[in-house]
Amino acid sequence: MEKYIEHTLLKQNATQSDLIKLFDEAKQYNFFGVCINPCYVKFAHDFLKDSNVKIVTVIGFPLGANKTDVKVFETQNAIIDGADEIDMVINVTWLKDKKYDFIVNEIKKVKEACKDHNLKVIIETDLLGKDEIKKACELCIEGGADFVKTSTGFVKDGVGAKAEDVKLMHETVSSARLQVKASGGIRDKDTAQKMIDAGASRLGTSSGVKIING
Repeated sequence: MEKYIEHTLLKQNATQSDLIKLFDEAKQYNFFGVCINPCYVKFAHDFLKDSNVKIVTVIGFPLGANKTDVKVFETQNAIIDGADEIDMVINVTWLKDKKYDFIVNEIKKVKEACKDHNLKVIIETDLLGKDEIKKACELCIEGGADFVKTSTGFVKDGVGAKAEDVKLMHETVSSARLQVKASGGIRDKDTAQKMIDAGASRLGTSSGVKIING
């Protein structure tokens, strides 16, 4: 299960020592990667350069309401700093207002900035109905994303990843060879396994050590 896990630390008050602990745990437990805020990517790259741990960062986080040009700029800088993968938050308002062309255009532009690096698009399932989740996934396919991702984990009173949503997302995108990242509220091994069984190929969690230790 360790190779599913992106060991995550996105708290506003995370210190350098907290980050070093995250990096050391990722190496110790052979996690796929770490997921951190953009300003720490270069630090992570320097710290983890002799390991197999991938560096994942977030763009337009957590609201997704940044202008597209800002998201593109963030992405370009993250890649320069050493990010291996990009997790970009969708503009949920555009989805609610059915501005689908805007969403597809944004995904395309951010994917272009990613070059050959994976782009995951966070659709924020806590704020969407089932039809909206499916539509968001279809837009991710059209935009050329590599993954669809459930959640930021920052929605007030939100649940985060739900197995039923992961299953719907997987069923919608699998034929187009996109993958699913489940993130938000995954705090134990049983929940993690349910997400994998539902079709997730990545897990974003701050509880990676707890999950592996059972």
